[in-house]
Amino acid sequence: MELTSLAPQSLWQYFSQLNAIPRASKKEEKVIAFVEAFGRQLGLETTRDAVGNVCIKKPATAGMEDRQTVILQSHLDMVHQKNGDTVFDFDTQGIEMYVDGDWVRARGTTLGADNGIGVATIMAILAATDIPHPALEAMFTIDEETGMTGAMQLDPAPYTGTILLNLDTEEEDEITIGCAGGLDTNTKGNYQQTPVAAGGAAYDITIKGLLGGHSGIDINKGRANANKLMNRLLFNARQSFDLQLASLDGGSLRNAIPRESRATVVVPGADKARFEAAVQAFATILKEEYKTVETGLTVEVKPAAMPASVMAPAYFDQLLRAIYAAPNGVFRMSPDMPGLVEASNNIAKVTVKDGQFITQSLQRSNVDSTKEDVALAVRSAFENMGCEVIQAGGYPGWKPNPDSPILKLMLSLYGDHFKHTPKVGAIHAGLECGILGSLLKGPDMISFGPTIRGAHSPNESAQISSVERFYKFLLHILKEIPKR
Repeated sequence: MELTSLAPQSLWQYFSQLNAIPRASKKEEKVIAFVEAFGRQLGLETTRDAVGNVCIKKPATAGMEDRQTVILQSHLDMVHQKNGDTVFDFDTQGIEMYVDGDWVRARGTTLGADNGIGVATIMAILAATDIPHPALEAMFTIDEETGMTGAMQLDPAPYTGTILLNLDTEEEDEITIGCAGGLDTNTKGNYQQTPVAAGGAAYDITIKGLLGGHSGIDINKGRANANKLMNRLLFNARQSFDLQLASLDGGSLRNAIPRESRATVVVPGADKARFEAAVQAFATILKEEYKTVETGLTVEVKPAAMPASVMAPAYFDQLLRAIYAAPNGVFRMSPDMPGLVEASNNIAKVTVKDGQFITQSLQRSNVDSTKEDVALAVRSAFENMGCEVIQAGGYPGWKPNPDSPILKLMLSLYGDHFKHTPKVGAIHAGLECGILGSLLKGPDMISFGPTIRGAHSPNESAQISSVERFYKFLLHILKEIPKR
C-alpha cells in the first residue's frame, strides 16, 4: 500500500515528499528550501530568518478574522540512525517507508515521524482550502535534535500569535504542558599509546541488537545502554586477564540511547580459549539480566587483525573507572508529579582511537538545580582522570501551567475524537516550548501529537489511525479558537 493512499491523504502526501529529502540536524539546507518553495507556491507570506527557521503566514478564513492568531510549530530536522547491517546513505537517500498494518515504518533506519508528521500536518493545513481556521503562523525550526539552536536563535519579529501549538509529542492520549531542560557534557582526553606485546591475540567484541530509543522519553524503561554494557564487560575481563584496549566505538547521537558498541582488544595468546569463554559467560549474565527488555541483545567476540598499538594500561584502568562512575539513566524521579522522571543522564557516545578518547552525554531535568547536579556528577567522574570537560548547549525547561485556557479548550473537545480522558502533564524530553516561550510574548502553549513508537531508533513507527484522529482533533481546535 502506498502512503499517499492513507488518510488524511494530503498529510501523508507531504510526509512522503518530506522524507524524500535528507534532513539531518545541521544539514537542513534542502528541506529549508523545500518548505520555502512550498509557502511561496501557495502565495503565502514566507520568510526565513538568519539561522534558517522558516515562517509561513496564512490569513484567517472568512468569519474567523476576530479569533486569536495561532502559531503552529514543528522542527524540520530528524535523527539519522540505522541498524549496523543496513546499507544506507542519509546524505543522499530518502527514507524507505512501508505500511505494516496500522503502522508506517522504515527499512532499517529511523522513520522521521519525529517531527516530520508535525511538519506534514502543518503543510496540509496551509495548503487546504476547505478548513475553517484563524490567522495562522507556521513556525518551522531547525536543529532541534542536536542543540535546539534554531529555537534559541529564532527571530521573534514575524510572530504575533497568542497561542502556540507544538506538534512534537508522541502519545495521542497525552497533552503536554511542560518539558525538561537539557545540557551537553563532552569530554576529551589524550592517552599514551604503547606497542602491542609479542604473542598476543586480538579480538573484536561487539554488543548490538539493543532497543535504544529516545534518551528522554525512553530513559525510564529499563533499556540497556551499549556503552555501559561494554564498559562493564571490559572492566570484568580486565580483572582476570592482561586485557589491552586498541579502540572503542559506541553510540552515535547525544539524544539516542546507544544500541551498539564495538571494541578491539588484545590478550596474551595463551589466554585465547579462556578469554573467549569468559566473554560468552559474561554475555549470558547480561542476557539474563535484560531478558524481559532487550530480547535482541547480542554479544560477539571474533578474532581480529593485530593493532599497531594499545592504550597504556594505567590509563585504561582510569577510563574504565570513570565510565563506570558516571551516572547513566534515571538520576531522580519527580516528587511532585508521580511517574515523571525529573533528572537523567545518557552516556551517548564513547570513542577511543589513535591516542584520543571522547565521550558525549546529555543531561536532562525538569528542574534546573537537579540538571546542574547530574551534570556535576558526570563532570566529576571524568575530571578525576584529568580529562578536558566542556559543558554547553544548555536550554531551559518549560514550566507547566495547569490553568492554560487552550488546555481547557482542548480538554473540552478531546472526548469527541478519542473517546477517553487524556493524560495531562510534563514529559522528560526537550521541547522547544521552553525556549520559544522566553523569546515570544508569552503565548499560551500546548504540545501534542499522534502515537509514534521508537523515536530516535530504527524501530521508529507512526500509527496510521492515530495520525488521522490527531489531525481531525487539530482541525476541531482551530475551528473553536476563541476571539481576541
